Amino acid sequence: MIRLNLVLLLGVLASALYLVNIQYESRRLFAELDKAASEARKLETDHTRLLVERRSKATPLRVEKLARDQLNMRTTTPAITQYVSDRPAAPSGSGS
Repeated sequence: MIRLNLVLLLGVLASALYLVNIQYESRRLFAELDKAASEARKLETDHTRLLVERRSKATPLRVEKLARDQLNMRTTTPAITQYVSDRPAAPSGSGS
């Protein structure tokens, strides 16, 4: 009878230690999951902010202003437009 009690006591102690270990792992994994969810929310916020920033930098008015100021570009007018014909140029030279 005493052997049976010892075996049962060891079984109860082993299952109690196993339960404590499982609870610890569960809490640790939940903390990791919460941290990952927080990081995902932060990354989603950053992504949204960057998309808005990209859209604001690509507006036609901003691009035109940068082209004028930094690249010294100007809009075309008929006075500065050169037209190129699709006919080949006449051969020049003094035939040999």
